[in-house]
Amino acid sequence: MRITGIAIIPPQAASENPKATPELLAAMLARYSRSSDGLAVIYGKVDQNNPDASIESIFRFVDYGHASIGGLTGGIAIAIDGVSMYLAYKLFYFSQMCDGQESSTRYIKFSEEGLSMPDIAGIPESFANEWKSLMLEGFKHYQQEYDRLDKLANEQPELVRYPKNVTDEKVKTRIRKNYALDRARYFLPFAAMTSVALVMSARMWAETIKQVESLPHPEAKTLAGALRTELAKFSPRLIKHARMDSAVEAQSKHMVQHWCQAIKKNRVPTENMRDHVFVGVDRTFPTFLPPSQTIQESIEGKINRYSISGEHLRRIFVRVAWNNMAVAELRDLNRHRTGFRYTPLIPRGFYLPPEVPVGPHKDFLKRWSDFAYRLVTSSDQGAAAWPYTILCGTQVDFEHGMNADKFIYEVELRTGMGAHFRYAELLEKAGKKFIEVVPEAKDCIQFGTATPE
Repeated sequence: MRITGIAIIPPQAASENPKATPELLAAMLARYSRSSDGLAVIYGKVDQNNPDASIESIFRFVDYGHASIGGLTGGIAIAIDGVSMYLAYKLFYFSQMCDGQESSTRYIKFSEEGLSMPDIAGIPESFANEWKSLMLEGFKHYQQEYDRLDKLANEQPELVRYPKNVTDEKVKTRIRKNYALDRARYFLPFAAMTSVALVMSARMWAETIKQVESLPHPEAKTLAGALRTELAKFSPRLIKHARMDSAVEAQSKHMVQHWCQAIKKNRVPTENMRDHVFVGVDRTFPTFLPPSQTIQESIEGKINRYSISGEHLRRIFVRVAWNNMAVAELRDLNRHRTGFRYTPLIPRGFYLPPEVPVGPHKDFLKRWSDFAYRLVTSSDQGAAAWPYTILCGTQVDFEHGMNADKFIYEVELRTGMGAHFRYAELLEKAGKKFIEVVPEAKDCIQFGTATPE
């Protein structure tokens, strides 16, 4: 694992503007909120040869609260190389106000060299060799399906649905590889190594680190410590508060107990769980503050999914949930910043697309399922290690609560040009269910066709 903080330098056009470290920025803005002097006067009092002294004096003057001032540091960018897909998922889950990116299974071919080690994942020693063998076998099934589907797409180009206007062979090759990678990825282990880049304020970094440290996995403890070390270069006074507390520790324990009890009861199913989409809508408004426009008026002037919506849509709350979200899709939908995303990571089934026959993989999936059950029910350590045993085809419940304008954006994004075929299926069903509940919103959603992939 390698952690790298990225320092931002001003562009040439802003070379004469005031400059500040993240903590100096936070200190000055905190003082700014309690002074009528103006920013130029406050900045003029900073000793440029010893900015730390100015930071300390301003912090003392404003009697600051760590949480609120931590949000004034601006975005601190951190790149994390060599972290498991599972822990990357948790990073995005914990930091629900971040901006970020992760290595894409749609463009990058993963290999068995990128598998986490059993001790990093917290696999009990008595299960370590069997765990590693099964995870490496998952990579082999991934490679097998990729090779077969890539060959098939070469022989039958109509399967790929190339756009009619695409003639560039390099572009066609990329689209063809997307076709194969999109359908092979369900055999990838959640313990495969990926890379993540996140940008957020010191406040959000501190909250994220606290929650990462509460996880019972050795990799998580290592990551929390490494993040504190790197972020201390940017915001030492604020990051020192990034320590696990009793609340996050308690919630982490509840999470493990929840999936352990469910797996003990229902084991780890490998049959495809059919789609069931739930959409709940709250349109309750105060009697003294009703909407000032119709839903149709709230999309007036809309050009595309980036267009702003009016207050009516933005005041409607939507809770959408799927009973069978494959972890492959969960990773991406979990990266939407808005609202609250939730899954208990309880296995409900195993998804394979229609183009991937189950037969050649049935024995492997049964052995994997039996192993996962034995591991989780063996001990507290084994139960905690469940996420590192998940394959990307594992189906779990997933819920996302957000305002209606954000929901519509997500539907349009995930059904739009170039979207993964499975996103398009799941989000189109959710969008149509929303229209059933709110019929007057039928013209609000511009469903796409998700082609090309």
